[in-house]
Amino acid sequence: MHQRTWLSILTFPLVAAFTYPMVVRHSDPPRKESKPANQDPLAGLSDIQDVLALVREHYVDAPDMGKVIAGGIQGTLERAHPLNAYLSPEDLRLPDPGSADPGLKLRKSQIYAQVIAVHPNGPAAKAGVHVGDIIRKLDGQSLGPMSAWTVERSLRGIEGSEVTMLWYDGMAGTTKKLTLKRGKNSRLAIGIRKEPTASVVTLHDLEAGRFQELQAVLNTLDARLPLVLDLRQCVGGDLTEASQVAGLFAGKVPFLTIQEAGKPERVLEAMGEKKAAFAKVAVLTGFGSIGPAEALAAALKKQSLPTFGERTAAMGVERTRFQLRTGGAAEIVNRRWVGAGGEKLDRQGFLPEFLIRAQRGVKIEEDPLPRILEQLEKKPIPKAEVKPAMHAFKQNFDRGRFDREPRAREIV
Repeated sequence: MHQRTWLSILTFPLVAAFTYPMVVRHSDPPRKESKPANQDPLAGLSDIQDVLALVREHYVDAPDMGKVIAGGIQGTLERAHPLNAYLSPEDLRLPDPGSADPGLKLRKSQIYAQVIAVHPNGPAAKAGVHVGDIIRKLDGQSLGPMSAWTVERSLRGIEGSEVTMLWYDGMAGTTKKLTLKRGKNSRLAIGIRKEPTASVVTLHDLEAGRFQELQAVLNTLDARLPLVLDLRQCVGGDLTEASQVAGLFAGKVPFLTIQEAGKPERVLEAMGEKKAAFAKVAVLTGFGSIGPAEALAAALKKQSLPTFGERTAAMGVERTRFQLRTGGAAEIVNRRWVGAGGEKLDRQGFLPEFLIRAQRGVKIEEDPLPRILEQLEKKPIPKAEVKPAMHAFKQNFDRGRFDREPRAREIV
């Protein structure tokens, strides 16, 4: 017998003696379970009081405890939702700055703000500011300590006044100091683009009266051609108006669910009867689709209308101002919009079925119409084939073969 075989036989009892306790676990004494952690969500309030006392007693230079506490409140509110804001008693006494603005809308995000809308004829657009650009300072003040309310207020002023911002130009990749004059932004007419192969209708908002205007515009178009509803620069408006527009293309269908703490969910339906009898209808969204436009896109996608573009800004929320005992106030996001397809429009926004990313570089934005028409010409997958495919995906997901939900298909 080979000498290595003899060595294995002789050392086996020694190896077994050491490995047996590690392999056989049932003989181990049961471990004591650790005590459950304190589940009280307000248990940390005493720590906050202790921290404030430590700052007050041990900081080398005496801190302004009013600012420390106000900053802590604002940080707590922003942690819950970036649109939440704390207003001090002094903030509430500030006069109205005016209704003019430089033609852009910002969304505060920690130490900067992102441009989510630009009025096509406003000062910001003429200066070259685009949706997606970053603003780091307003009138020389860093945005970090500002609340969403302060940022919004800082943009407004009397007509002809100026606002200075430190602007990161996404096109050039440089940071610039930019001074813009505030002005009045006129209401834009519905955009109409007629091509031999399709019609494109652009909605800039969903304010009162847009439904009737859109109805009149659609009557002038050739219903035999595909229609593209462009919502990429559709900023704000009214949910009722948006639901009427949805009804125009889909009839009386579920439109939106509004969730509010402590209250039953409220489900809105699209109003009216379907009247837009076009051969094909597609919806185009972007980061500048804000508020009711996000709900409109989600409702039409739920009715199997093809949707294209980019994820929206996730601004489907409502805020309420609550008075505080000290004389200040807190603006809280207390209502969430949930799209017809289950989209949380206050967090994730709306994701279209087919991604068409905005082009940056030489061209600000490439015309997406050719790609949309190309996709519309493709034959849809029969429903009989869709269900087995989704069943197979679910099986793979349950088995751990996928770590995320299916994403939108990118066609660019």
